[in-house]
Amino acid sequence: MTSRPLPVLGALAAGAVLLATACAPADDGASGPDGENIVECTPGGLPTLTEGVLTIGTDSPAYPPWFSEDDPSNGEGFESAVAYAVAEELGYGPDQVSWTTVAFNSAIQPGPKEFDFDINQFSITEERARAVDFSSPYYDVRQAVVALAGSEAAGASSTADLAGLTIGAQVGTTSYETLLETVDPENEPLVYNNNDDAKQALENGQVDAVVFDLPTAFYITSAELEDAVIVGQLPRTEAAAEQFGLVLDLDSPLTDCVSAALDALRERGDLAALEQEWLAEAADAPELD
Repeated sequence: MTSRPLPVLGALAAGAVLLATACAPADDGASGPDGENIVECTPGGLPTLTEGVLTIGTDSPAYPPWFSEDDPSNGEGFESAVAYAVAEELGYGPDQVSWTTVAFNSAIQPGPKEFDFDINQFSITEERARAVDFSSPYYDVRQAVVALAGSEAAGASSTADLAGLTIGAQVGTTSYETLLETVDPENEPLVYNNNDDAKQALENGQVDAVVFDLPTAFYITSAELEDAVIVGQLPRTEAAAEQFGLVLDLDSPLTDCVSAALDALRERGDLAALEQEWLAEAADAPELD
């Protein structure tokens, strides 16, 4: 685990903020009218893994534009910035934040967690919510198709044009689920453990295209694969509507406080400002019919 100070975000309120709407202040051991424990949303009141420290998990490698230089602790990249914003809203300064590496699939499995919350492009789904808690959403997600320039897939203008091709996605992700739902491919999609493996498969010609979330697709095509292009965004459907949330242990006493922190950041416009700073390019991509 690592922790490292970084500049305080100027848009955020100074000092600890008591989020009374979700977590009422109380003395240790106090109970509500139904006998439930009441958690105070401050470093002195939150039952974190380590007293006075907020432990945040994410996977490794930590990819741009969500993180920068594979270093979640530097405060750069959208999700690193969001994590520190939530921490500050709860009253934890940068030197009170500790990061730990947790594999994507491990974070959403049932069982005790080695983090207070995890941030790693986790889409909120009913199935996952049976094993873990989710916070309020912090990002509305679209999925996009990436292919090599000049390929048959690169010329697609509709999901029907993609249906007969071989397409890949990371296993256990909503990229894969959205691919199945919106494209209904004739060939069984190929699945990969992480984005690096999926990119390598595309470069090697093992797949015609790969599905990523839109900001990741922009980064891959602009900074990692010079001969790759964004074919387009997959259609937005009610079933495929997608939002990212922070993951916590099932029935975690921190969930309400973390959600209230995100709600406050959203209402003040801080989440929108961070999205504009780190993900602005993702607004421009063609739509697939």
